[in-house]
Amino acid sequence: MNRLAMSASELSVIFFLQMFVILAVCRLVGWLAGKFGQPQVVGEMVAGVVMGPSIMGVVLPQAQQHLFPAQSFPFLYIGAQLGVGLYMFLVGLEFNSALFRTRARSAASVSIAGIIGPFACAVVLAPWLVRQTGLFPSNATQFEATLFLGAAIAITAFPVLARIIYERGLTGTALGTLALAAGAIDDASAWCLFAIVLASFQKLPDGSTNLLMVAKVIGGGAAYAAVVLGAGRRLLAPLGRIAGHEGKISPALLSVVLMLFCLGAWATDAIGLHAVFGGFLLGTVMPRGAFARELRQKLHPFAVTFLLPMFFTYSGLNTRLDMMNTPQLWVIALVVLGASILGKGGACWVAARLTGEDHRTALGLATLMNSRGMMELILINIGLQKGIIEPALFSILALMAIVTTLMATPLFERFYGRAARRSGELPADAVEA
Repeated sequence: MNRLAMSASELSVIFFLQMFVILAVCRLVGWLAGKFGQPQVVGEMVAGVVMGPSIMGVVLPQAQQHLFPAQSFPFLYIGAQLGVGLYMFLVGLEFNSALFRTRARSAASVSIAGIIGPFACAVVLAPWLVRQTGLFPSNATQFEATLFLGAAIAITAFPVLARIIYERGLTGTALGTLALAAGAIDDASAWCLFAIVLASFQKLPDGSTNLLMVAKVIGGGAAYAAVVLGAGRRLLAPLGRIAGHEGKISPALLSVVLMLFCLGAWATDAIGLHAVFGGFLLGTVMPRGAFARELRQKLHPFAVTFLLPMFFTYSGLNTRLDMMNTPQLWVIALVVLGASILGKGGACWVAARLTGEDHRTALGLATLMNSRGMMELILINIGLQKGIIEPALFSILALMAIVTTLMATPLFERFYGRAARRSGELPADAVEA
């Protein structure tokens, strides 16, 4: 098979074999992760790295290159973007704005601290990292590096956080409500800041910032958000009424929802942001109640089971831990990891204590907020695609995302879960890691 010019039929053969391996490895590693009390998504994050050049490429280099030739990457990329865009649409569909009102003061304090702490770390680290070769492109300014690094450290794995809260029986509790509200505010703020980073990286040939493109990205993004958030709920309300009248979401109605999703993803992609922004914002204004529940039942299994593993694999193929072949890069990785844990988790713990939470609750909240998960992988994949970061920094931040996500469940159990079950705050049969 000619690796330099593969035909469409050859790529088709490779694609189906890839999907078999991707699904099998993701399910296997996800199952193993579950044995250690970790969510399925954590195992799939690890599985992506396992199939990439960092592990399979070292252990079975010929098999890895045969299974994942460079010519197949564009197809995996498209599937990955569809999967992550649809996933963020579903995250938006579950977004509960009422959480802001129930614990507004504490949630705002924790989320603000969860932004300020990481950005303080970024202000300190960015000048050093910009001077290192192979982390940021040569045309990146210190301001741009600071914004990106701050957003990368500040992001929270909101879906993982929600999964832990559900599995531990924390839904509706003070801690569960506070964590969900703070995580939602935190992620919304981090994504807004990242949108500014994307806009600032619109460059002219001479390396200066393309102010016209910046205006297009920021103005277009603001216009999309204004239309969707301002009129979307009212305009989309008939979908809920039609579903209620018919007693289900018909194939025709599902087609309309998917068309709207594609239109929203196209709109934010076309203005220079990313499809995930369009999908997420559209999901937040979809009709709630039975419509949202059935829509999630129809879309979630395929999006999460079939499409998302393509995203984890594509991320793993771009994660080059073998590039971290010098003591200097490992020092940078450890510094970034340490700053991420202290800057995010430490700041959230301090804020929770200052707003009156007890030490145990503050520690439990800090461990949940410190998880990065898929949100980090989405952010750094966009950063790599847009040329904001280089592969070495991508690998460092991917490693940070995996480590902080792996830490979340066992540390939460250590600091909060076990004691809460003993005291009766949580049911004795709640899931334990």
